[in-house]
Amino acid sequence: MHGIVLACGNSQLPMITQRDDVHVVPSRPGKDHVDQHLDADRLIVVGTDADLAAVALRLLRKEKLGSVALGYVPVGNSPVAALWGISTDPARALDIARNGDVDPVPFVRDDVGGVLVGLGVLSPVRGVGYSDADNVLRGQASRIECTPDPEGGLGLVVRIVNKRLIGSRIRESRPRAFQLGCLPTTAVLDGHKHPRPVDKWTWYRHTEDLRLVRGL
Repeated sequence: MHGIVLACGNSQLPMITQRDDVHVVPSRPGKDHVDQHLDADRLIVVGTDADLAAVALRLLRKEKLGSVALGYVPVGNSPVAALWGISTDPARALDIARNGDVDPVPFVRDDVGGVLVGLGVLSPVRGVGYSDADNVLRGQASRIECTPDPEGGLGLVVRIVNKRLIGSRIRESRPRAFQLGCLPTTAVLDGHKHPRPVDKWTWYRHTEDLRLVRGL
């Protein structure tokens, strides 16, 4: 299959960027660096989870989720790789990203125009949260974590974490959507800190899946 390779920001690997079919782009690339390649059948992102999310956002904005597969060569710590079993060995990951099979996975959006491909964290939290119609938080939590559901399901896995002197208490739910109203808190999305404190937040499953390349 092959595909167009986007090597993002400081995540460049010599064994990849020296290839003729690689395009070097900034970290978290936007429309000026991604949209020109959206006629390809497959894009391969070499970089961080935030870089992958930025490219996935362009697929969403240009209505290309159904036609463009997304391969991934993770650089550094990657909840996306852990979530979907993607190799962290660059050579192996590139081979899979170029030649592997496409596996549709839940695609998560938020209510401020962003997307989540790996791990989202809100911390600390004092407020009220709902997983679909179920009240899962009323009060304080050390953090709220959200990922796409690796089992498919309704689409999300949400964990309400309360730290204790010994260990943590975790309440997990698997909704289609999660909504939170709270005192101002910090959101970190795929490793990238949201520029402003937030006092409300929603994650929800998009109507289309992300066409992720996962294995041979």
